[in-house]
Amino acid sequence: MRARRAGWVAASAAAAALTGTVPAGAVGAVGAAAPEADVAFHGFTSMWEGDLGIWLTPENHGPSDVSDVTVRLRFSTGLATVQGHLPESCLRAGSRVVLCRTGELRAGGWGEELQLDLKLKGKPSEVTVQIDTLWNGGASDDNPKNNQHKVTTLDSGDSYFF
Repeated sequence: MRARRAGWVAASAAAAALTGTVPAGAVGAVGAAAPEADVAFHGFTSMWEGDLGIWLTPENHGPSDVSDVTVRLRFSTGLATVQGHLPESCLRAGSRVVLCRTGELRAGGWGEELQLDLKLKGKPSEVTVQIDTLWNGGASDDNPKNNQHKVTTLDSGDSYFF
């Protein structure tokens, strides 16, 4: 299973490297314009005693379906070596980064909620989480602001929505 997860991350990173610099509306290798999909992320974070919960739901405003999206979560503080609940669709990509697959997102539809229960190094009083799309199936997105979030979460047990 580890090899399968590593494979999709490598494929996602390679696709991001290939598609990350292509402008919206660019013509692909077969002469067709890249599909357009407006991916968005909604959810909230909460932290208590060094544990960080993230509940994230992907959405695709369309007009095209996307076969898969990789969401990147970056943290201002390191993650503990031993983690709590990390969904099977997610994996660590460094001491401060987690990548998650959303699966297919139909145009005008919502994906399944991702629920992460992460342990942070030490017990910081706050953490900033940066959320963005690493790869979106090769589609162009003319509205990336709704999939880029920066959420500061205090160690209070309160919910911080994005």
